Amino acid sequence: MNHESGYAVRAKKSLGQHFLTDLNIARKIAEAVSGGGAVLEIGGGMGVLTQFLLERDDITLWGIEIDRESIAYMREKFPDFATGRNAAGDLSEENNVQEEGRLIEGDFLKFGLRESFPKGVRVVGNFPYNISSQIFFKVLENRDLVPEVVGMVQREVAQRIAEPPGSRTYGITSVLLQAWYDIEYLFTVSEGVFSPPPKVKSAVIRLTRNATKELGCDEALFVKVVKAAFGQRRKMLRNALRAAFGNFGGEEHPFFTERAEKLSVAQFVELTNWVGERI
Repeated sequence: MNHESGYAVRAKKSLGQHFLTDLNIARKIAEAVSGGGAVLEIGGGMGVLTQFLLERDDITLWGIEIDRESIAYMREKFPDFATGRNAAGDLSEENNVQEEGRLIEGDFLKFGLRESFPKGVRVVGNFPYNISSQIFFKVLENRDLVPEVVGMVQREVAQRIAEPPGSRTYGITSVLLQAWYDIEYLFTVSEGVFSPPPKVKSAVIRLTRNATKELGCDEALFVKVVKAAFGQRRKMLRNALRAAFGNFGGEEHPFFTERAEKLSVAQFVELTNWVGERI
């Protein structure tokens, strides 16, 4: 999609950029953000999704983009957005972001969400493939601030996040995200709607913060147990957990004869408490 001047941003492989060109898909992603308030778009690129987010009068859109070429393009294409004016023409005062305007040049992975959006923010974007998992883990760290994420990612990543227990693709990311978010796989996206086209299909998923306030176990140990369990996912949990934590005095948990992919979040919580009492 070219700007009226004929200028287009060059997609950079180092940034994992694949610019969405299909307007219908961009509109569907914008409509998938179910709530209003502050919304942060990660990696606006050439603004194909941005334009539809800006049409919504129930949200105050912010953008963060690491690519200077994209920043320059977006500032020319959306001057009101870039200078911080919303649909009513007023400067937003709902957060602590001190940047000039609502288009921030920077790295989302290093960005201070807590300092900038103390009242919370929804996250949306066509996420760069090479950092999509890191984006989700950053969201996890700030789960009290992020009620919703709508993101387009590699289909394989989307499936891994959304799959229930028992699936071959159910893994560490599935358990850790599903502990705190309800996950919906919304739709699959073909390779041909991007420039340049990726070599794999993509998918859009929505994460909605669930009602969980506390897991009911030591959270740091929960992460260790989940990672240890899937570290040897083809083995029974007995072998995987003993390799990580010792032999538990010879005691056996009923789950020890299962493989990690069979356990739900609640069962991992139960197992974590059992392990915690024996190490």
